[in-house]
Amino acid sequence: MEIRLAGITEESIVDGPGLRLVVFTQGCPHQCKGCHNPDTHDINGGYTADIEGLFRYIEGISARNKLLRGVTFSGGEPFLQAGPLAYLGKQLKILGLDIVSYSGFTFEQLVAMAVKRKDIGQLLKQTDILIDGLYSHAERDLGLAFRGSRNQRLVDIAATLTAERIVLWEEVSYKLWA
Repeated sequence: MEIRLAGITEESIVDGPGLRLVVFTQGCPHQCKGCHNPDTHDINGGYTADIEGLFRYIEGISARNKLLRGVTFSGGEPFLQAGPLAYLGKQLKILGLDIVSYSGFTFEQLVAMAVKRKDIGQLLKQTDILIDGLYSHAERDLGLAFRGSRNQRLVDIAATLTAERIVLWEEVSYKLWA
């Protein structure tokens, strides 16, 4: 199984809670004005990687870096490649890593899309925190944790699925500008 990537960042503290490895997928239909990753938009850009090789690479980093809390799927639009990412996420959870997924689609849109594309539902189930919604340059706010505009949400997926309503993620001990 292959995936098209724009790149990987081995250590990030701005793409989700704690120290994270970030997988930047290639290809995005949203084309948000002011996007901070415009090089990821071209669906034919980037490079292909074998998902098993990518897992082994992340596994090795996780073994060497005990501070690594999780992996973030960013982009581009990760849900364009939901199948390979759902598989990767399941493997990473076995290692004890949590998963954050970014999407320009809202949670509600992804749930509706999952009716026809089961892989989208599978990726949602592997995701701990979904940062959803299009980036809006008009709502840009540099003081927000892990997102660029006020319209974007941090959705706690497990709590949302249990409550059958949107539950926003909030880590009590975390304050960006404390």
